[in-house]
Amino acid sequence: MPLGPRQRPHASRRRRPSVINETALLESKSLRDSVLDRTEVLDRVKALSLLPDGMHVTTAMVAAYFQVGIKAIESLVVDHREEMTANGYRVLTGPELTSFKEVCQIQSRTRAIAVYSRRAVLNIAMLLRDREVARQVRTYLLDMEYLVRTQPVDNSVDSHSSALDTRIDQRITHILGKTIVPMFNALIESSGEHRRELIALREDIEAVERKLCWHHRRISALEGETPADDVRASIQSMTWQAFEHHVADLLRRDGCTDVVVRKARNDRGIDISARTADGRTVAVQCKNRTGRWSVPSADMQKFAGAARAIDRVDIALFVATCNFSPEARAIADLSGVITVARDELEAWSAGVRLKALR
Repeated sequence: MPLGPRQRPHASRRRRPSVINETALLESKSLRDSVLDRTEVLDRVKALSLLPDGMHVTTAMVAAYFQVGIKAIESLVVDHREEMTANGYRVLTGPELTSFKEVCQIQSRTRAIAVYSRRAVLNIAMLLRDREVARQVRTYLLDMEYLVRTQPVDNSVDSHSSALDTRIDQRITHILGKTIVPMFNALIESSGEHRRELIALREDIEAVERKLCWHHRRISALEGETPADDVRASIQSMTWQAFEHHVADLLRRDGCTDVVVRKARNDRGIDISARTADGRTVAVQCKNRTGRWSVPSADMQKFAGAARAIDRVDIALFVATCNFSPEARAIADLSGVITVARDELEAWSAGVRLKALR
């Protein structure tokens, strides 16, 4: 039996050059300090619930976010107390604790409460080994650093004014995509009465975000690449792990909640599970292949069986960076699997909402 993508990389796959190695990130405090401002990656993996003060979380909330025991977080703080304190970890006592309890409406009689800022939570994500949520946060963080550090610089005569406009647009896009949209996702998930209105508002915001993203890609065309080339090159440079997280990010962008990238050894043929804004269940299989490779019928059969017979999801998506063989498409049609081939994937990545998720 031929080895799968997780066991042997495809010969023609383009690998992303490493900017910051994950192992180095775990070991080096200076590297962790250099990326601690990118706290928005936390909400890209899953919503981080904050206390009513809008700034802090407790040890129990941190443990729930990373899906670990409280003792694991407390042990990590003991081992890295100075670093954690520098990034927003505090133990409240006395009058400060009393005031904090009043603001956050905490009824407990405890004499001390440990609280964490978002920077402190991101700090934990860079220290917590062998935990899936922490690993996902690090993956997003490394991908963002790669994109930032490899962004081409415009050295043209009018670069000063255009660079200023670009920075303003990028800041707006950053706020929309990293803060406002995740906030709407959390509100939609917890709201019943105003759900439709919130979804409509989120779609308007996402439309603005997509227009700004398209504007950025038009600027990159001045460097000799078309927007389509820019998107294609970005996708082709991803590892299979980064590609799965890219697809998960697209699902979140299009309003899906409960988005989970499954562990390779336990995925049962399904790489990502999610739920649409209207409550339908979603299963996704991702194939990162380049060149003339096409998805064979055997891969489609395996996914169709997992999505339809085992998990019985409402929407089954097979997303690939290549095309599908005629036999694979025939099986997809018979089993109700929605195929997302290379061209549609590039359009989806460029901002077009996937029809199946509307």
